[in-house]
Amino acid sequence: MAIFSPLVDRLERVHTSLRLSVTDRCNIRCFYCMPESVQFMPRDEILSYEEILRFVRVAARLGINKLRITGGEPLVRSDLPDLIGMLREVPGIEDIALTTNGMLLSESAQALKDAGLQRLNISLDTLDADTFRKISRRDGLERVLEGISTAQKVGFEKLRLNALAIRGVSEGDIVPLGNFARQQDLELRFIEFMPLDAEDNWEMNQVISGSDIREILERAFCRLVPLDSRDRSQPAVDYGFEDGRGRIGFINSVTEPFCSTCNRLRLTAEGQIRNCLFSTVEWDARTLLRSEGNDQDLEKLIRDCVQSKKPGHGIDSDDFQKPARAMYQIGG
Repeated sequence: MAIFSPLVDRLERVHTSLRLSVTDRCNIRCFYCMPESVQFMPRDEILSYEEILRFVRVAARLGINKLRITGGEPLVRSDLPDLIGMLREVPGIEDIALTTNGMLLSESAQALKDAGLQRLNISLDTLDADTFRKISRRDGLERVLEGISTAQKVGFEKLRLNALAIRGVSEGDIVPLGNFARQQDLELRFIEFMPLDAEDNWEMNQVISGSDIREILERAFCRLVPLDSRDRSQPAVDYGFEDGRGRIGFINSVTEPFCSTCNRLRLTAEGQIRNCLFSTVEWDARTLLRSEGNDQDLEKLIRDCVQSKKPGHGIDSDDFQKPARAMYQIGG
C-alpha cells in the first residue's frame, strides 16, 4: 500500500492513532459522561459500517495504524464483530482495541476475539455495588465482573481496567481496585476526572491527581517503580509494583497534560472529525461520505483538521472553553 506523506501538525506531532465512536447510545448513565435523561441521535445520522470502513481506508493511507473503537457503549451497536473483521483487513492497520463498560462483554467476548480484536479496555471505577449504582445510575457491577472473567477465559491477554477516581465519590475504591488488579493479573489505569460531564458539575477540587493516587497505592502495597515506555505518545505514565505483582498506569490529563506528544484523532459516531477531546471545532466527514466527495476530498479534510490542532487542551488556562459535547457524544 502506498502511504502518502504522514499526518503532521504545525508542532511536528505525527498522527498515527484514530478513535472511532460507533454510537452515542449506552446502557448505563455514568454522571461523568452523560446525563440521566438523554435524547440519542437518530440512527440514520450515525455512520454505517461501510462509511466507517471507507474513512479508515483513507486515514490508513495517511499513516493511521492504530484504531480504538469507542462509544457511547460500542457493544450496544449490533454486529460490531463484523466491523472489527472488516477493519482488520485494511492495509496499514496494525492494532485494534476497544473500550467498553463491560456490561455486554460476557456475551460478546468470544466473537470479538474471533473477529481479530487485539486489546480490551474495561471501565471499572469501583468494586462496591452501591458506589457503582451511584456513578452509573444503574445496577450491573456483577455483569461487568463476569465480562472481565469471560474475556480472560477466551484468551484476551492485553486486558486493561480503566478507573476514574473522583473525590467525594470513589476515592475509597483506589486500594480495592489495586488489590483486585494484582490478584487477577490485570493492568489498571487511573484516569483523572475531566470536565466532559453533560450536566456541568465538574469542579477542580473533585480531581484526585495521579500523584496522590500513586501515594495511596504505595502506602497500601509497596513502592511503584517507573516503567520505560517505547511509545512516547501513549497518554499513561506506567509503573510496576516493586514486588512484581501488577502494573499501574496514570493518565494525568488535568494535572500533567501530555498534549505535546499527542498523536490522536477522533471520529464521532455521526462522522465529525476532532483533533482533540476538548476541541470546540469539528470537520464534517459525513457530508463527504454521503455526497459525491471522493477520497482526495476526505484526505484534505483530515489534513485540514490535523493542521488546525492547538498546542494543548488548555484546561489549566483562564480562557479554557469546555466543548459543547459531553464524553458520550465525542467518544471515550
